[in-house]
Amino acid sequence: MTPDRPLVLAAIVTAYHPDERLAAVVEAALTSCATVIVADNTPGDAPSLADKLDDPRVRVLRSGHNRGLAGALNVGLDQLPLDAEAVLFLDQDSVLPAELVAGLAAHLDDPAIGVVGPTPVDAETGGRYERGADRHETLDDRPSIITSGMLVRRSCLEAVPRFREEFFVDCVDSDFCLRVRRSGSRVVRDAALVLPHSLGSGRDHRLGPLNVRVVHYPAWRHYWIARNGVVLSREFAEERSFVVTNALFMARWLVVTALFDDRRRASVPAVLQGLAHGLTGRVSRKRLPAGAEYAGPLG
Repeated sequence: MTPDRPLVLAAIVTAYHPDERLAAVVEAALTSCATVIVADNTPGDAPSLADKLDDPRVRVLRSGHNRGLAGALNVGLDQLPLDAEAVLFLDQDSVLPAELVAGLAAHLDDPAIGVVGPTPVDAETGGRYERGADRHETLDDRPSIITSGMLVRRSCLEAVPRFREEFFVDCVDSDFCLRVRRSGSRVVRDAALVLPHSLGSGRDHRLGPLNVRVVHYPAWRHYWIARNGVVLSREFAEERSFVVTNALFMARWLVVTALFDDRRRASVPAVLQGLAHGLTGRVSRKRLPAGAEYAGPLG
């Protein structure tokens, strides 16, 4: 990127039964992106607010199947314009703050940086997801960053051309970023740039003097979070900080699920099965959400 010619950007927005926020996400993306591709996973012929988007710069792709996050991202990548020099990935509820994309794109002046993202904050509370995130440098190398808000240099998509559809939803971003790092490019996060993002239904619980915030997921999500996290720890053993952090996360996840999940009788077995299948490489079709189309191997 030069001062007189900014990068040509394209955005890929993933959607699934989107609400009215989708239009705001697309409108915000169009302020910095020449093209916005909406990959809509809404299954069947169900109506979708994506169908109401009316702008020549916006392309809506509806397969009629729920292919998971990775599948939707890959559908979008298949239609990426040839002139796009970098790609911005967004969820359907991530409305971009002003100047965020320009701040991210500026980091791609460094040819060593392949992926850059903002710091996600809870859309409901405004708090940062990662405890102690303010202790990091303004720009720091990360094993992975979340998909929404991720800006990826086009050349990285030549080294790592696809997202991992076997993972369906969870850890898709981590797998992609770890492979980018293995290919030799840096993955960085700018702590000064924040993006409001929703992880799900979060509630606060008391554990003695502690306040524990827990995201409540259906059992199938617990399975994929556990399974895919273990798979990545096995495959990227050289990423020691990731492996250690992931192990601590998994331990906390199991404990808080057992203590606070309203559906713990279903959720705890799902976590335990996910951990076991992560070690063996197996996948349970029963752990897919209703109506999902799974492209990965079953074992």
